[in-house]
Amino acid sequence: MGGSAPDQGVLEGDDAPGQSLYQRLSQRMLDISGDRGVLKDVIREGAGDLVTPDASVIVKYSGYLEHMDKPFDSNCFRKSPRLMKLGEDITLWGMELGLLSMRRGELARFLFKPKYAYGTLGCPPLIPPDATVLFEIELLDFLDSAESDKFCALSAEQQDQFPLQKVLKVATTEREFGNYLFRQNRFYHAKVRYKRALLLLQRRAAPLDEQHLVEAAKLLVLLNLSFAYLKLERPIMALNYGEQALLIDQKNAKALFRCGQACLLMTEYQKARDFLVRAQKEQPFNHDINNELKKLASYYRDYVDKEKEMCHRMFAPYGNGSTVGEN
Repeated sequence: MGGSAPDQGVLEGDDAPGQSLYQRLSQRMLDISGDRGVLKDVIREGAGDLVTPDASVIVKYSGYLEHMDKPFDSNCFRKSPRLMKLGEDITLWGMELGLLSMRRGELARFLFKPKYAYGTLGCPPLIPPDATVLFEIELLDFLDSAESDKFCALSAEQQDQFPLQKVLKVATTEREFGNYLFRQNRFYHAKVRYKRALLLLQRRAAPLDEQHLVEAAKLLVLLNLSFAYLKLERPIMALNYGEQALLIDQKNAKALFRCGQACLLMTEYQKARDFLVRAQKEQPFNHDINNELKKLASYYRDYVDKEKEMCHRMFAPYGNGSTVGEN
């Protein structure tokens, strides 16, 4: 994917006088709309399930007009493509149909006839009337929150009617949404998703033989909540969720590290050191943990120096040995 024109090599050797480039390309493509209005050519296969109709997708795309070297539309310059919900954020009918035929990691080329693209009017000044357009689309990931949204809207009594696997699936979806928002630096909204996941898991009583599944899911969410609150500069909450994670796994290096970071932000240096040393014991060669210990040592030295200076000022004699009140 990129800003250059699609590879024309697939057309080499085609002898079709009078046919346009897109007409020749279309002969090799799969009809996915049933009327040859949306045609597809898979460049790289994906894996897993097909995109679901209510999903939010993360894609890279570039759109081309015939005989144009540069795309008229592309998001490939973005470092992190935004999440787009099918039926809401995607305006081209052809792209929506195309995405529903894709799997995670897939890269495909599509031809959209005018009916599935910009119609008889086009989109002046860029898109002429009755234009067939070519799109290269890479499906990075997709998330389907429709199921979890419906589930979270139910009462606790209604949710209890569903098997535990359903609760775990919904909680995982909420956490994954939170992770995506976190990567977009939308820490507040990520925290909201994580809390929804945690509430579901805390509310659900599980049989003893399945309790470990709930605890494992809770641990991931608690670690993410602790990290989100660190990013939101709320170390007390970060410490709270980190300590809850340690109740599940007292040797978890990430939980110990998060607690250490939170205590450092609160200038509770001894507690920070205790947590970080415990984290280092679990992962002696972890670069982040060792750097945080160095940072702590530096902060503590500065703190001690300032304390010494303050004490010196408080107890130093005035002037050259004179006493207060002398003229």
